[in-house]
Amino acid sequence: MPTPEFISAAECGRWDIYGPIHKGLRLAHGELLRRLGRADFDAAIPHELLGDLRTHLVLAAHHLAHEEAVIHPALDSRAPGAAAGLDTDHAHHQARLALLDSAIGAIEYAAPADRRALGRGLYLAFSTFVAEDLAHMCREEAEVWPRLCALFSDEELAALEMTIVASLSPADNIAFMRMMLPAMNRAERAALLTAMKTGAPAEAYAEVIELAARPTLAPEDLTHLSELGLAA
Repeated sequence: MPTPEFISAAECGRWDIYGPIHKGLRLAHGELLRRLGRADFDAAIPHELLGDLRTHLVLAAHHLAHEEAVIHPALDSRAPGAAAGLDTDHAHHQARLALLDSAIGAIEYAAPADRRALGRGLYLAFSTFVAEDLAHMCREEAEVWPRLCALFSDEELAALEMTIVASLSPADNIAFMRMMLPAMNRAERAALLTAMKTGAPAEAYAEVIELAARPTLAPEDLTHLSELGLAA
């Protein structure tokens, strides 16, 4: 299992192509796992929770697809075969995501007497996926990212990330920002929003603030952004 000491000082300050989105996924994984653990499936079908979980699984699948379409081919272009293990992990994740979607559907159409068992099964299945994905993301950040830093300049890494961002629909962009912004520390959040404000159309930036930042950030964090001129 990768550990933080495998990340050398050489990567500090480099373009972090994995960190922000992975922080967002970790936060969303944990919040949904908490909600699933507290859900009373005997009382009623938790439609809002199941809908939020299904949306989260779609975003997780999109994230895997983005890496497969952009990062893995770039890595293989300079280190042939380096992405093979990552592709294997992703195929396993995609199978897990399909099973989870089926488990959600089973609860939505279950008889009341069956919901408790199905709900516990969904909770355990999602917790297994989360555990596997946490390990996978750690591997990407502790092993793959240093290799990318050795093979690519910061400008090239930024260009890869911008390719992914450009492929997002407006709705997906907001959904990912709603995951990432509350998961970041203030310095990371300010750096991301400063770059967005500089490079994105004003209307698009305003939507990120109104639809992603304001609904998800604590009042003191919004005040911090306002002080930096980033909340308007």
